[in-house]
Order: sequence, then C-alpha cells, then structure tokens
Amino acid sequence: MQEYFKRQIQLWGEETQTTLSSKKIAIIGAGGLGSSLAFALGASGLSEIHMIDFDIVSLHNIHRQIAFQMGDEGKNKAEVNTQIIEQRSPFTKAFTHTCNFEEWSKKGIKVDLLIDATDNLPTRSQINTYAKKEHLPWIYGSVEAFHGQVCFFHNASFNDAFKITQQAPAGITAPVVMHIASLQATLALRYLANLSVKKDLLYYLFFNDEGELITQKFKLPISS
Repeated sequence: MQEYFKRQIQLWGEETQTTLSSKKIAIIGAGGLGSSLAFALGASGLSEIHMIDFDIVSLHNIHRQIAFQMGDEGKNKAEVNTQIIEQRSPFTKAFTHTCNFEEWSKKGIKVDLLIDATDNLPTRSQINTYAKKEHLPWIYGSVEAFHGQVCFFHNASFNDAFKITQQAPAGITAPVVMHIASLQATLALRYLANLSVKKDLLYYLFFNDEGELITQKFKLPISS
C-alpha cells in the first residue's frame, strides 16, 4: 500500500492515508461527472464507493464520459464504473446500484459523504432532503456549455438556494465536465482526510465572451 499511495503519503502522511481507508462515499450518477469522479476518487484509498445509476451507455455519451468506450453501448453506467474502480485499485470496494437515488436511499447504506453527479434539479433536491435527514454533507456539481458550479453543502439547503424545475441542461463541452468533477473530488478528499473545507460556498466558474476563465463565489444562507 505504501508504494501504491506513495505520492499521497508524501502529501499528507501515513496517518491520513489510513484515515481515508475507513471512509465510504456514494456517487449519485455515473455519467459525465460520475465517471470522472470514479477515476479521481476510485484509486485514492477509500474503503467503499457506491455508484448509483439506472441509466445505460448511449453512443453520444462516449465522447464526454471518460469511463466508456466503443462497445459499451447498452451497458449499465454504474456497473462499468464499478469495474474500472476495482481494476485500478485493490484497496477500494466498489458497489453497483442499478436504481435511482430514491430507491438507493431506502437501502439503509451508511456513508460519510454524498457526491452529486446527476443532471437534474429534482434528484438534487432529493439528495438534499436525504442528507439533511441523515445529517450528511454532500457535494453539488453541475455543468452546462462552458460553465459549471460546485458547492459543499453542510448547513445550507439546496432546496432554499435553487428553484427546483425539470429543466434539462443544454450542450456541454467535455473538458468542463472533468474540470468540475475534479473540483468536487478535491473537496471530497480534503473533507475525508480531515483537512479544512470551505462549506456552503457556491463556486461558479465560466468563460466569458473573451475566453477568460472567471470564478465567482457566493455564500449561501444557512437554513433554519
């Protein structure tokens, strides 16, 4: 294990790496954000990763959802990601859940952190409600076109901060998906490694008309 995690151990020491080996997370959605999160966190030394997705791979997914390749069409997305996690790391147990989040939430599985990798507001609302009930933190992420948002929800409420609609995202560039997922994964690792994390702060990243990357931050109100 010391050789496998050599660079991480150089970063934060053996004690923190051992701490990570006891942590369990659930990733809701195994497509664009979810597959990037699976790569970023699947070989970090966590104890368990639960991949939740009922959807199957379509041809148009492959160019921007990095877990999938030609020939994966028709396979369950969570199952493909689970296999990749276990092929890359012998230290993490990955679980496939071919269901929606509401169905998973009734299974009574205990985790330390939820990570949103969905593409719709109603499911994020469900995640928020469940997280509040279970006193769990969760990390929100969304992407559209050339912009994205990330937030570590702790005391704030997604349901208070966002208007919940059925609106689907427009077109998406593949690199911004990986960029937002990497930010989510970094927040997750810092939290699970007991490092400081700025909570209830919404990061909004976008490219303006001149091609400049802009990052804005918004403090979310704490829910009562």
